[in-house]
Amino acid sequence: MPLLEVENLRTSFYTRAGVVRAVDGVSFSVDAGETLGIVGESGSGKSVTCYSILGLIPQPPGRIESGAARFDGIDLLDCKHSELRRFRGKRISMIFQDPMTSLNPYLRVSDQLIEPLLVHERISRRQALKLAIASLEEVGIQDAGRRVHLYPHQFSGGMRQRVMIAMALINRPEILIADEPTTALDVTVQAQILELIRRQQKDLGTAVIFITHDLGVVASFCRRVNVMYAGRVVESGFTEDIFASPLHPYNAALQQSIPALHRKGESLFTIPGAPPDLSRAIKGCSFAPRCPFAADLCRNSPTPLEEPIAGHSTACLRVLRGEVNDLRLEPALAAV
Repeated sequence: MPLLEVENLRTSFYTRAGVVRAVDGVSFSVDAGETLGIVGESGSGKSVTCYSILGLIPQPPGRIESGAARFDGIDLLDCKHSELRRFRGKRISMIFQDPMTSLNPYLRVSDQLIEPLLVHERISRRQALKLAIASLEEVGIQDAGRRVHLYPHQFSGGMRQRVMIAMALINRPEILIADEPTTALDVTVQAQILELIRRQQKDLGTAVIFITHDLGVVASFCRRVNVMYAGRVVESGFTEDIFASPLHPYNAALQQSIPALHRKGESLFTIPGAPPDLSRAIKGCSFAPRCPFAADLCRNSPTPLEEPIAGHSTACLRVLRGEVNDLRLEPALAAV
């Protein structure tokens, strides 16, 4: 039985410009100890999906229209905020996207680290401080006993990210949601952060939901991958299948956009066009206006996520009908 099972999640934002369907029928599951990657362009619904699960969507303007997120037999979407507090920071933790702004600049790191312990555990502040220092040492911060009393601005970007990880792991959660934890960090620090999460996952058996733009990180870190576009999952499968045999043109185009894969002297590949306006109803495939394989049927008929190969799902109608067999060899994809 999956540790977390999300089914048909729909989240909208009611704005003056209209109703923005940020998450539109997303379903996935995560097993204990597993790493699930969620990739896609900015605005594809990756972060909103996870914020919805934890009840972190501001209401208004946000609204969870439908769906379920079952964790340990309990539907998190049906819980009151007081009930969700029993899970958030204790059994399910999150590393937020930007450590520069996620930490309170007016509070010492020690106060922010011990807060989850004081909320969820019956221990004194002195005991909580000892655990906070130990957690900083676990994430590789030297002289933790002194630095724990500093303010966030006295830490570098990489150190603040380590503080965020220590805060997320201090209660030994069963699920860790990492929202682009390596963004804006240099390559060396990125490698250290990923190794840190991997080591903690191995020691604690924590399941990880890893949200990122970086396909290279996903290839080396995740067991399964969900590719999201315009609020929907358009392809899902094991990491090796996602990269070796893409079944959706958007996934194939994302991979061709990796700078390290382009040939010397050639222009970098870019996906033509722009993501759709989610405040307007999309009649057919949301990627059709940017897709070199799109036919009239794609523009007029929505395609649900189906599994043509065991363990590998796609929402591409032409792939499901057997009309497109090799997205990588199609020369049209290389056109900018």
